[in-house]
Amino acid sequence: MAVAHIHDKLIRKCKAGSSKAQFEIYKLYYKGMYNVSLRIVQDTQEAEDVMQEAFLSAFSKLDMWSQEVTFGSWLKKIVVNKSLDFIKKRKMQFANIDDKDITEEDNVGEFDENVTLKVEEVKRAVQKLPEKYRIVTVMFLFEGYTHNEIADVLEISPEVSRVRFKRAKEMIAKSPGFKDTMQNIIMN
Repeated sequence: MAVAHIHDKLIRKCKAGSSKAQFEIYKLYYKGMYNVSLRIVQDTQEAEDVMQEAFLSAFSKLDMWSQEVTFGSWLKKIVVNKSLDFIKKRKMQFANIDDKDITEEDNVGEFDENVTLKVEEVKRAVQKLPEKYRIVTVMFLFEGYTHNEIADVLEISPEVSRVRFKRAKEMIAKSPGFKDTMQNIIMN
């Protein structure tokens, strides 16, 4: 069942081929979609390119939007998928990159879930994570995907998604400078 959406009129005009309506939709969503892509690809120019591709794809596939989800959610999924596609292409180009796995024997500190961290500090820490942990963390923490949704998008199991998120938290907790930040937050 289709539900009414806030930008229905603009989207109908986009479907009819109105470049003015497409530009209006672009202006409404570009900043948020750019930030989604940037958190995944971690390069400003590449995030811009991915976002542009996502908008072009969305405008060409508007008839595929089921309207059972908001346009923004549908567009965000396209941006996430385009960002992941970009990373896969980048991996093919740089196949020699060393991707060290964390083993269970690694001595990792406890992540204190009761400590509220400033969003910017968390974002900076997440940016430093190895790619497979960063992507799951961004999708779960910042984009609001569930582990089942992440599993579907990344073609991994929900358990792998959970483990990667857990390990990401452990890496963040033991990263240099993060303990100092934790101490400052605890003392304030």
